[in-house]
Amino acid sequence: MFTNKQNVNILTQQLVAYGVNTAVICPGSRNAPIIHNLNECASIRCFPVTDERSAGFYALGLSLAAQRPVVVCVTSGTALLNLLPAVAEAWYRQIPLIVVSADRPLAWIDQQDGQTLSQADALHGFVKKAVTLAEPHDDETTWHCHRLVDECLQEQLRHGSRFPIHINVHISEPLFDITVPRLPATKPVVRANRSFNREAIRQTLIARLLQARRPIIIVGQTAPGACQEATALRVRQNFVVLHEQLADLPHPTHFEEIIRQTETSPALQSSFFPDFIVYIGGTLVSKPLKKMLRKTHAPTWIVNPDGTLYDTFMNLEGIVECDCPTAFQELAGIAAEALSPQATSYRQLWDEALDMADRHNATFIPTYSQLAAVRCLEENNHAATHYANSSAIRLANIFAWKYVYCNRGVNGIDGSLSTAAGFSLHDTSEKTVCVIGDLSFFYDQNALWNRMIGGNLRILLLNNGGGGIFHQLNGVKESAAFQTFIAAEHHASAEGICRQNNILYLSANDMPSMQEGISHLLSVEASRPVLLEVFTTPEQDAAALNAYFSTPLPLSLLQQNV
Repeated sequence: MFTNKQNVNILTQQLVAYGVNTAVICPGSRNAPIIHNLNECASIRCFPVTDERSAGFYALGLSLAAQRPVVVCVTSGTALLNLLPAVAEAWYRQIPLIVVSADRPLAWIDQQDGQTLSQADALHGFVKKAVTLAEPHDDETTWHCHRLVDECLQEQLRHGSRFPIHINVHISEPLFDITVPRLPATKPVVRANRSFNREAIRQTLIARLLQARRPIIIVGQTAPGACQEATALRVRQNFVVLHEQLADLPHPTHFEEIIRQTETSPALQSSFFPDFIVYIGGTLVSKPLKKMLRKTHAPTWIVNPDGTLYDTFMNLEGIVECDCPTAFQELAGIAAEALSPQATSYRQLWDEALDMADRHNATFIPTYSQLAAVRCLEENNHAATHYANSSAIRLANIFAWKYVYCNRGVNGIDGSLSTAAGFSLHDTSEKTVCVIGDLSFFYDQNALWNRMIGGNLRILLLNNGGGGIFHQLNGVKESAAFQTFIAAEHHASAEGICRQNNILYLSANDMPSMQEGISHLLSVEASRPVLLEVFTTPEQDAAALNAYFSTPLPLSLLQQNV
């Protein structure tokens, strides 16, 4: 039997799954649930040492002899601090210790309660990674706990098990409820080392991919030139490949139009949901896509050059340390006959659905709105284009037909205009276009306070008098704080800002003036930047988007092919 503390059980099972077989145990009450669990595991040999300072060096010696990670477990309070000499020694000698410390509930830290101090980062500077495990209370916090343990143990593996790590565990009273018959099911994330790039991909990722009946490849944000067009097209001949225009791949995939339609249809979900996911590249914008892939619980393998562990879809199975071009080259080398008939049918289903979505996208003419402005711009724009975060980048994913730039690292609205302005300085003979919402623009208006920027910078400012994206959130309009404090309603214009910074200013407030303004924005010769401000209302913008996404695609006609 095991403790009823779920975070302790998750930690215990992960240690077993990663092959940890030795632990040095220090006495205590707060760490009693951890001690009990470690002692219950037949695969872990426990050694008692009363003095924590000595225990740290005992673990050091055991790790030296076994040449593998060893746990040293202590209770809360200054017990942890007594490990610091041994942990520092392990750090400088590159010896893998796993420090496991019990901690009081977070609410009682620094409240003059017994044996409480700030333990979460107490060994800073001498451990490769430190995490703190809260007590889970639902599926998401349980997943988070699993992920944190995985991240910590994987970080040690990434560096050849040569450095100490620290796992701090919050444990509330009662401490001694030992009623759980078995540990939770778990398995370590598989890691393919980058030094064996191609062979690792073949033996792990591709082998796993070929077993799937409904495999899907998701490509997040990439750098320009991340994949050759011919290579990407060969991969698409065999697999479903979904990406936004933040990925430098040919031909947009209008998957969100399909996913939104499956949200209320279990029958469509059973046809379109994948059973295996390969995730290459950086972040994704689409919330419906992320929501769908989390709902599938499909095993996921991620590919990134640093081997960073991120579990975006909440079911990570493996990591391949590899760059995007190499991954696509290996995927392009898979022969069609190696795929199962079910995988081929699944790809054909998505291909036909994406064709439907493409036809809808090509023929949809939005009413006057920000969506219409972006469509008009993209029909005529061949310049390098930067989209600001929030609504602007989401509109780009509907109508942009080529690669777009966006600050999606942390998705902030600050700095989008400055980034585009800086980009424009590199080659003043080529135009740079920035599409930006009003709040982002006014926040970053000092980007225009620069004498170096020139006429190659063109700005499409979408001004609907506030944060347009907030009008799409269910229930938020019921708040009395919505207009003033949440959506930041305003009546500002960029005209004065442009005048003081010697920027050529244009404006539009209906379809003809918007179309004429965009044509002028892209074609006029100028020595200083040019800005077109398109005025709309939140109601106009919401109506256009709703009309676009509410148009049904005849997806049910495709299910017979599955």
